[in-house]
Amino acid sequence: MGAYGLQTHIWNNNWKSVLLMAGFPILLILLLYALFLLFAGFSGVSVGPDPVAGPFIWAADALAQSWPFAVAGAILWFGIAYVSYQGIIDAATGARRVERSAEPKLYNLLENLCISRGITMPALRIMETDALNAFATGLHKGQYSITVTRGLMNTLNDQEIEAVLAHELTHIRNSDVRLLVISVVFVGIFSFVGEMAFRSLRFGGASRSSSGGSSSRSSSSGGRSDGGGAIIAILAALVIIAIAYALAIVIRFALSRRREYLADAGAVELTKNPDAMISALQKISGNAAVDAPSEVREMFIENPHSEFASLFATHPPIAKRIKALAQYAGGRVEAPGKGPWG
Repeated sequence: MGAYGLQTHIWNNNWKSVLLMAGFPILLILLLYALFLLFAGFSGVSVGPDPVAGPFIWAADALAQSWPFAVAGAILWFGIAYVSYQGIIDAATGARRVERSAEPKLYNLLENLCISRGITMPALRIMETDALNAFATGLHKGQYSITVTRGLMNTLNDQEIEAVLAHELTHIRNSDVRLLVISVVFVGIFSFVGEMAFRSLRFGGASRSSSGGSSSRSSSSGGRSDGGGAIIAILAALVIIAIAYALAIVIRFALSRRREYLADAGAVELTKNPDAMISALQKISGNAAVDAPSEVREMFIENPHSEFASLFATHPPIAKRIKALAQYAGGRVEAPGKGPWG
């Protein structure tokens, strides 16, 4: 197993990060057009004599006037995320930053790992939960942070905690954390827009029912769309929103699960102790559930909350990770609780 995985993995992560940032404004404009189309369908506005094409033309005209604001909004969104993403994640997980004086043993374990390889020391955070988990965040040097749970600190011994910290340091070295943070920001906006669209669908459906179909009796050439054109516009808008949201989900699950294997390998290379990594994973297995947003859970060393089939899971099964460590790193697989350190 390589020290930090393949260099192509790091390059691939950086390239995906660029693509995500470049594609975000494009998909945001597409979503904006879908929202205008949804509004046209519910309100019955139209342009031209064609009752079917009218709402589409109106939405295109509205988009032509507003797309600069959408791009500015995308830039603002990433700007806010760049400045405050760590605070948002801390608020979602309850994590708090600690210094050496508060947690000297944990701080020293991380510092020694960093000194041994000339790695800049990331910030250290703790989540006050009995669950066993950890994750790293950050976009560039000076922003990186490693968070561990209180349960992990209380349950794992020093060698196992060191292995977990080395695993998270490897995520930082491999640029995994940058890609994951960007994906959280990227998927978050589409989740918000999708929820807003379906709420408007419920509200709009109720409004159309209470109006007694008055829009369908309006003249299509007088700036109003008939019922058929409105329904087509609504359906088309929902399809566009569904495609954009599905694409965001695909991007989320396209983040390679290989990153966890490579981070396990990197932990072994840093600590020279595959048994500690295996023992840590055994203790974490079945005890990692943390109450946090699904986007944040993707960053964890273990994410047991997969709502989808294993094909779309964000993490490979721990059993397979342990098997890889035993096969390629020479680690010993002991029965839980009977390993070399208990």
